[in-house]
Amino acid sequence: MKLVVLGLSLSSSWGNGHATTFRALLKAFAARGHDILFLERDVPWYASHRDLPDPAFCRLAYYADLAGLEPYRGAIAAADAVIVGSYVPEGVAVAGLVQAWAGGVTAFYDIDTPVTLAKLARGDHEYLSPAAIPGFDLYLSFTGGPTLARIERDYGSPAARALYCSVDSDAYRPTGAPKRWDLSYLGTYSPDRQPVLERLLIAPARALPAMRFVVAGPQYPADIAWPANVERIEHLPPADHPDFYSASRWTLNVTRADMVAAGWSPSVRLFEAAACGTPILSDRWPGLNELLAPGTEIVLADDGDAVAAALADPAADAIGAAARARVLAAHTAAHRAAELDGYINEASQRPGQRVTA
Repeated sequence: MKLVVLGLSLSSSWGNGHATTFRALLKAFAARGHDILFLERDVPWYASHRDLPDPAFCRLAYYADLAGLEPYRGAIAAADAVIVGSYVPEGVAVAGLVQAWAGGVTAFYDIDTPVTLAKLARGDHEYLSPAAIPGFDLYLSFTGGPTLARIERDYGSPAARALYCSVDSDAYRPTGAPKRWDLSYLGTYSPDRQPVLERLLIAPARALPAMRFVVAGPQYPADIAWPANVERIEHLPPADHPDFYSASRWTLNVTRADMVAAGWSPSVRLFEAAACGTPILSDRWPGLNELLAPGTEIVLADDGDAVAAALADPAADAIGAAARARVLAAHTAAHRAAELDGYINEASQRPGQRVTA
């Protein structure tokens, strides 16, 4: 199969989780024998933070603007499938070009589904418009559950399918790194996540001064009052993630508000931490129990007392091992690549339902 992907970023993981998601998925998709071209908008904030400028599993090319896509028109037309990702700059216009040029299956891969739907509900068409959705043969969604039926019912998608994030199980595994922190958190600053981070990491750090904590990720405001026992790492490239998780006795999963409301929206960090065998403390949201079993594969925490209890739990290693086994059995990039293969083949055999915007 020839696949063309137009995504937010493959080359840079700075300030976004898209790169990690695409890297794992496309590496596994290429391992199935497929040929991949990834087209990335050349923007300065990623150009200055590229940590994978030359991937071994696909061709990566940059374009400066919409006109810069013209040289790739033939590749888009000849591809068996073309995927446009969420948050692509000028995404509505990019979708229009893809739907006009593509000869094969077209898909929108939404790695931000609850955020996207919230934006559409308020008339914000930054990277997707309601009119563009029926023009894609597939709506591949970061979010599963009832949201899929909503996308088909309310927005006219011919087929909405869950394509959760996943983990590259070759890259993410226990490394044996010495334990440095009692509780870690890895994630870019987000205003709607910050109150939960305050409640489940910063407040416990103040209450447990003998323990060690760390928050890794960019864009945190300078006025945050970090306790003395909370280490800050401004940016942690993906190559360092396995050591980071392996050096953590526990790690924290915090979910954006829109994704909590929608449910069934696992972060890539959830699978990556589990693959490293690190026990996970998480906030609550619908559908999480279908991915990891609370109490045996993950621990849910509502407040600092629950965090303190988990940090004192002698069963932590068993919880981490159980989560790793579950993720390796169902949530690796190889599993997602097989699902994507199946969705594309299903769409290619469906009678023409696409309505060009």
